Amino acid sequence: MSTTMRPRSPIDPDIAAPPAKRQRRSGSFTSSRASPDPHSHFAANLLSASNIAILSDQYHSSQPFKHVVIEKIFQESLLMKVKEEIVEHLSFTEKETDIYKVLQTGDLQSLNYLDEDQRKLFPSLQALRDSLYSKQFRDFIRKVTGCGPLSSCRDRQDMSVNSYKKTCHLLNHDDVIGSRRVSYILYMPLPIDQPWQPEWGGALELYPVVPGSNPPEPAPTPSKTIAPSWGQWVMFEVQPGKSFHSVEEVVIDTDKTGRQRLSISGWFHRAKPGEEDYEEEEDQADSFSSLKQLISHSSLAHSYTDVHTPSLPDTLTSEQISFLGKYLNPVYLTEKALASMKERFAAESSLELHRFLTDTLAEKLQTGLAQRDEEDGLGVRRARQMPFHSSGTSVTWHAKGPPHKARYCVLSNKKLSGRPDSPSYIAEDSPEWVMRQLQDVLFPSPAFRTWLATVTSLIPLRHSVEARRFRPGLDYTLATSEENETRLDLCLGLTPPIERGSDGSLDASWQTGDWGGWECYLAPPEGDEDPTVYRSAKPRNRTSERGRSDDEEDETMSEDDGDEETDSGPLLTVQPGFNRLLLVLRDEKVMHFVKYLSASAPGCRWDVCGEWEVGMVAEEGEESGSE
Repeated sequence: MSTTMRPRSPIDPDIAAPPAKRQRRSGSFTSSRASPDPHSHFAANLLSASNIAILSDQYHSSQPFKHVVIEKIFQESLLMKVKEEIVEHLSFTEKETDIYKVLQTGDLQSLNYLDEDQRKLFPSLQALRDSLYSKQFRDFIRKVTGCGPLSSCRDRQDMSVNSYKKTCHLLNHDDVIGSRRVSYILYMPLPIDQPWQPEWGGALELYPVVPGSNPPEPAPTPSKTIAPSWGQWVMFEVQPGKSFHSVEEVVIDTDKTGRQRLSISGWFHRAKPGEEDYEEEEDQADSFSSLKQLISHSSLAHSYTDVHTPSLPDTLTSEQISFLGKYLNPVYLTEKALASMKERFAAESSLELHRFLTDTLAEKLQTGLAQRDEEDGLGVRRARQMPFHSSGTSVTWHAKGPPHKARYCVLSNKKLSGRPDSPSYIAEDSPEWVMRQLQDVLFPSPAFRTWLATVTSLIPLRHSVEARRFRPGLDYTLATSEENETRLDLCLGLTPPIERGSDGSLDASWQTGDWGGWECYLAPPEGDEDPTVYRSAKPRNRTSERGRSDDEEDETMSEDDGDEETDSGPLLTVQPGFNRLLLVLRDEKVMHFVKYLSASAPGCRWDVCGEWEVGMVAEEGEESGSE
């Protein structure tokens, strides 16, 4: 699948910018007043030749890619004043996309355009910024990393303050956008008198590249983690297909002490023509970047045979009804229900069917999947809120990636053993056995293909079906789209409801969206807008978990509330649910993803999803053709 190109890291100069008119000026990083010697702001001996040699050795010998961690680069007195200015005078805006959730200020370049009274609020923050982008410090970075010339132009200043509070995260990417050359983070976790603990989350995770992968892909799990600490500096050269990293979700609450993973982060950019240090260079091979790797590659590996070409709608045979009746709620096989679903799908291009499976299968899955979460340490009563990367993996389930595109668990394709004492044995009453039947038997079957054609008036062609497990604190898919094709998406939600009350009543917390794991469809972007920013508008949610009786005429989704529809929000957002089938006709360029499942979730998101290439059903002598 392909995706529209967009920024992949949370830096947006238009978010929470200081309230002043911004007047662009060219030139290097100098303020209206003469800046003091930046040496006075840096830690003692930081810029010395001997220290540079030590740091350079550490940088070039580091793994999984070149980076360096410096425990202190600024004087403590300056950092304390910067902290006070940030907390007292800067505002943060929550920003959330498919790849991150973070609280963020505007680009600190905007400090240049404040009036005199406003500038007086940020003397230490300006001093820190000017010191970072001074020639002395840029030279220091070049000597440590061996990178090429760094820009001194004001319009290539690129930094902001980020606050990661509970549920905030940043998923796997390599930072390659435009002219970025060196990425950095200055950690300032609060409160200062309480050192940040690893179990609180928020660690920087560095990923190795899978040997022999082409294009380069990050391994499923990080090989190094760096927990934030006060005054710590981390930097690395931005390299396409190499500098893969992420920020672990923060799982600790913000209490009255103001606890948060605060940091100043940004980039040094390559020098541009006309600058004193400019050197002509060959363009980086950014086709290997994580952004460019979100490209179309068909996963529709399975085709039907001509023998099983479905006929016109409303022609399920008695044999097909008998086969489907082993799996589907009988109400969805009646002529009346089929006609109602066909009408609804034609009007809305989507369909939501509750209590889709038979009660027998649903009971096995609801009990069995909840039990599996508890056994794997991923349920409500788990001891560790942030699970290990190996959690939930076994002979039966394995993690699928690569993580710069997606990460979740799928059923192993190893040949199953019929011996109960074999590690690959799956008992017929287990939830894995039921999910494999849905994945390998029901959804790829000619009978279900005919059912799909009947309901959608489309001919399903090539397809792919996959049983999936999204683990809390680990799993997600990033936004992708088909550039030139329409696809029919199917998702059978199997996430067990959470029982909270002593009377067996269900907790509806999944429906708030706070735990993530929801499925989202976004309209194609216009111009340079970021299509994955969806918090700015109220989404069209279809989140009902209210079941309907089997004898109701229409068990499809409820009508949309017209007041909730907006032009800029998602086309469709669906929260995790149990025994609910979602069908969506996804037009070309419409983006689709499953949001990262927060470590706060009480268990895994389970589903069986499918994707079909479709053609139009021939009507009264017309020939069917690819759409």
